[in-house]
Amino acid sequence: MEIFLIGDNQVSQSSDLPPSPPSSGFLWIDCTHEEVAADPECWRDAIAAATGTHIYDPHLIDAINSAHPSYFDSTQDYGMLVFRKLSVHGNSVTASAVGTVDNDEASHDSQANGKRKVLPALNNLVTQPITFFLFDNALVTVHEHHSRTIAAVRSRLLDYVSKNNKSLHGNRLPVSPEDLMLRLLNAMVDKYLELRQPLTAQLDRWQRALLDPARPFKDWLTLLDARIELRKLESLCEEQHDAVQELRDYFVDTGSDNGTDISRNQDLLLVRIHDVMEHITRVLNHASRLESSIESAVQIHFSAVSHRTNEIMRVLTVITALFMPLTLITGIFGMNFEVMPLLKNATGFWLTMASMVVVVIVMLLYFRHRRYLERPSLVRD
Repeated sequence: MEIFLIGDNQVSQSSDLPPSPPSSGFLWIDCTHEEVAADPECWRDAIAAATGTHIYDPHLIDAINSAHPSYFDSTQDYGMLVFRKLSVHGNSVTASAVGTVDNDEASHDSQANGKRKVLPALNNLVTQPITFFLFDNALVTVHEHHSRTIAAVRSRLLDYVSKNNKSLHGNRLPVSPEDLMLRLLNAMVDKYLELRQPLTAQLDRWQRALLDPARPFKDWLTLLDARIELRKLESLCEEQHDAVQELRDYFVDTGSDNGTDISRNQDLLLVRIHDVMEHITRVLNHASRLESSIESAVQIHFSAVSHRTNEIMRVLTVITALFMPLTLITGIFGMNFEVMPLLKNATGFWLTMASMVVVVIVMLLYFRHRRYLERPSLVRD
C-alpha cells in the first residue's frame, strides 16, 4: 500500500494510513487486490478512518472482483469507477503495443517454418480491472500487483518531491482527486491507442495473404480468433465509454448541487473527461473498422477464388468444345461399314487429319472473335 498526501505545491509519501482525514490537500491511497482481499473489513475500517467515509459491502466486493466489467456507481458520500485496463501479464499484447516485437523477424520465422503465424497483437487481449473510489478528500485505487500506469504516476510524484518546483513547472500536480483519477484514466486509454499500429499492420498482412494466388490461405481459425478478439475489444470500449459517461454525469450533477456555476477547475475536469471519452471512441471506431476490413478481405478472397475457378472452367470448356467435333469425326470413321468414303483411299488419312485441323482452326478463330479466349491483364506495381 502506498499513500501520498498531495497539496498545492508539495507531495509527501507514507506507508501508513493517517488516523484522520487531512486538513489540507488530498490523499492518494494505492492498494492491490491482494492487500484488500487479505482482510477486507480491516482495510475498509482503515480507509474510513483516513477519509471519514465508509465503503459499502457491494462496492467492497466489486473492488476485489477480477472479472468485473467497466462500471460506475455513486452514493451520497463517494463515487466508484471500475475500469478495465490492459494488463502487463498479457505479454503478447503489451509487447506488440509498445513495439518490442520485431514484425519483420516474426514474419521471416513464420515463412521459414512453412506456416503462417499471426503476430501477437490480437493473440490474447488480457485486461484487468482497476477500481477508483472517489472521495472529497481522497482517491483510493485498487488494482493488480503490476500496473505500469500506476507506477509511472507514482514515479512522477516522487520526482516532484525530489526536484525543485521551478524545474517542474510543466509537471503540474493534480489539484483534486478527480484530476488525479482522470490523469490515470487518460494514461490507461492511451495504451489502447498504441494497439492501432500493430493491429493495422497485421490486418494488412492478412489481406495480402488472402489475395496471394501462389499460397492458399489456411489460417482460418486464426482469422476467426482475431475477429473474436476485435469484438471483445469493441465490447470493452463500449463498457468503458458508458462508465466514463456516467462519471461525467456525476461530475456535472455534483457541480450543479453546489448551487454555483461551473468553476474553472470543474470546467477543466470536464475537458479532461471529454478527452478520455474521445480516446475511447477512437479505439472503438478503429476496432470496428478493422473488423469491417477483415469481413471485406474475406469477401474479396472468396470472390478471387470464385473468379479463378471460373477461369479454369472456361479453359476446360474451350478444350472440351475443341475436341467434340474431333471426337465426332473419329467416331464416324470408327464405324464398322465395309464401304465408306476415303476408307480405302491412299490419302484418306491425311485428308481426315487436315479436316480436323481446319475444324480446330475455325473454332479457335470463332472463340477469339467471341472473346472467349481473352484473359484479364494483371498489372502489378
